[in-house]
Amino acid sequence: MDLVIRNARLFDRDPQSPCDIGIEDGRIVAIETRLNAAGPSFDAQGRLACPGLIETHIHIDKSRIIDRCAPQERSALSPILGVAPLKPAMTVEDVRERAARTLEACIVHGTTRMRTQVEVDPGIGMRGFEAVQSLIAEYRWAIDIEICVFPQEGLTNYPGTDELLVAALKRGAKLIGGAPRYDTDARAQIERVFELAREFDVDIDIHLDVGHSAQSMDVHVVRELTEKYRRGGRVVVGHMAKLSLLPPAELAVVARQLADAGIAVTVLPATDLFLMGRDQEHSVRRGVADANALLGYGVNCSLSSNNILNPATPYGDCSLMRIANLYANILQVDRPEQLRECFNMLTSRSARLLNMADYGFAPGRPADVAIFDAHTPEQAIAEIARPVAVFKSGKQTVRWHAPELVRH
Repeated sequence: MDLVIRNARLFDRDPQSPCDIGIEDGRIVAIETRLNAAGPSFDAQGRLACPGLIETHIHIDKSRIIDRCAPQERSALSPILGVAPLKPAMTVEDVRERAARTLEACIVHGTTRMRTQVEVDPGIGMRGFEAVQSLIAEYRWAIDIEICVFPQEGLTNYPGTDELLVAALKRGAKLIGGAPRYDTDARAQIERVFELAREFDVDIDIHLDVGHSAQSMDVHVVRELTEKYRRGGRVVVGHMAKLSLLPPAELAVVARQLADAGIAVTVLPATDLFLMGRDQEHSVRRGVADANALLGYGVNCSLSSNNILNPATPYGDCSLMRIANLYANILQVDRPEQLRECFNMLTSRSARLLNMADYGFAPGRPADVAIFDAHTPEQAIAEIARPVAVFKSGKQTVRWHAPELVRH
């Protein structure tokens, strides 16, 4: 065999029974206890293995710009006002350099697949799209990337944006998104997003329902159109911070509706925790949707980073483990089965949300393997475990050295 990863505790199997993973031609060919095969090997030493983490919602095109942004008042902070003035000066080379640094940080933290949101509008034109698209092939050795194009600053109220969305879809964007809260006519934007999704036969991943009050929620329009056009399983709503403002009974109603419609939810704890509650001076709301509660009603969910070092999230190291640990702290998640679901929301549930049919440990699947310095998924989340090695298509792409005490 080309490679055998030995003595690994697989994330979806009994942690008490480490396995060996046999790899040939970039694919898994065998998973057995004490696999009898010759060839190079990597000893996982009983550590946790998964097929890599999945970043389901991130903005690499506008990452690492916090040092360029003018300061804003806490209560009136607007990420749009922070980023928009910078966009006309952003070149393809600038976006490429920043996005590549963020990509590499994601890779070294064990991410092997990614859906990135990319803005197109007259302010940035197609430069951000072209920069990110150029990175897909360049980094295929370590990560698979798909682009969701969307209008961050509005669609119906920003002439020229619609044409750029169409151009991006014609040039290979795999998804269409939206941000209706920034549009003069939120419903019109959502309807246009669904129209483009049907025209180009792409999935939808839309930013939704961030705000101080749950009285007006755009998710009901999204659900209506998902059911009308039978797009169940092909629609994701990101953020959904307003769900955190609903009483349990009302949350249950909305959650069942999402589950019935086949709409998935990506929770973005770092950004929503940073942005929500700015109208309050004490007893500040956390504003992070309870993904574990949504799972209980049948809604598929993922956890993701969203922004890195920009006005919406002015920090971040691209560690999804850290994001999941932050989420668990905010939602006071502490039971082993709940923490395991947090891990699933970085792996198997994320793969399902992105409609990935080739993710997982099984013969014939891509030999993508991340080895984390933990024994179980729940330990990995609780301790923010680092990867010690990552393999993409059977070839090692990341090497971390476990810390050692030096005694005197």
